[in-house]
Amino acid sequence: MDNIVKTKFSIKDLEGLSGIKAHTIRIWEKRYTLLEPRRTSTNIRTYSLADLQKLLNVVFLLENGHKISKIAQKSTSEIASTVATIVADQSLSNKNHAINSFKIAMMNFDQALFHKTFDTLIKEKTFAEIFYESFLPLLHEIGLLWQTDTINPSHEHFIFNLIKQKILLSIERKQREVKPDESKTFVLFLPENEIHELGLLFLNYEIVSQGFKVIYLGQSIELNSLQYLSLNHPNISFVTYFTVKPDNEDLPAYFDEYDDMFGKQNIPLYVLGTKSDHIDEPSLPKSIRVMLSIREFVNIIKKDTPVYA
Repeated sequence: MDNIVKTKFSIKDLEGLSGIKAHTIRIWEKRYTLLEPRRTSTNIRTYSLADLQKLLNVVFLLENGHKISKIAQKSTSEIASTVATIVADQSLSNKNHAINSFKIAMMNFDQALFHKTFDTLIKEKTFAEIFYESFLPLLHEIGLLWQTDTINPSHEHFIFNLIKQKILLSIERKQREVKPDESKTFVLFLPENEIHELGLLFLNYEIVSQGFKVIYLGQSIELNSLQYLSLNHPNISFVTYFTVKPDNEDLPAYFDEYDDMFGKQNIPLYVLGTKSDHIDEPSLPKSIRVMLSIREFVNIIKKDTPVYA
């Protein structure tokens, strides 16, 4: 797929981005002339970026109690103005509108809109709340949109890197605010050939926020690279995040290799990520613990280890 800016959308694209069924969009076009798509020579609807933005604004108004029949009586600029008024009153507390705003920023490659949306949110919410309520749902949707060719890799990389910047800045801020308790150290890494780093980065933020020391290794780390740390740093725990690697069929061998290297030292390995669903927990070595979510992991370290005060 070419990494070009996408400016034309199918009705299926609009369905994926807005959550409104294609059948409903067609009804709104026919009944209210809400959108006026262009037609190809074979009579297939195509929509512009402006159409997408208008539809996302309509969705926001619907979620805030407006009726479609009333919305449709407004011009495009009036719809946008009504949304702006509600946003000003709510200070973007409506998480769905924040997500839609981030989507528009992604589709337009609009860094200014991304930062403006984030800056408005951070006035009222913690960074963790923004991540859980806006970034995580957005990332989930982006995964689905990429799979269906609604967006292309350039959109995905653009928004991922902006979110990564915010996580890194938040980690640095926490590191300056919180003196770490070095009685327990968490070593964070991704397995070989795994490059999807946002989940692990946010784990870094959460662990630092709890007052613990983190050694962050990042992408594509072989297990044997961890042996030096296991021998020279007492009271460590390893934490990893599986998104696409290892392959499902390689998971048992990966855990056996870990157990061979670190089982006798009783060093725990916490495993998170979408691959967690494919792990046969009863067969795991006792040193390996599967976490179903970042929140579960945070609750575990809160409960298992005293937090630095």
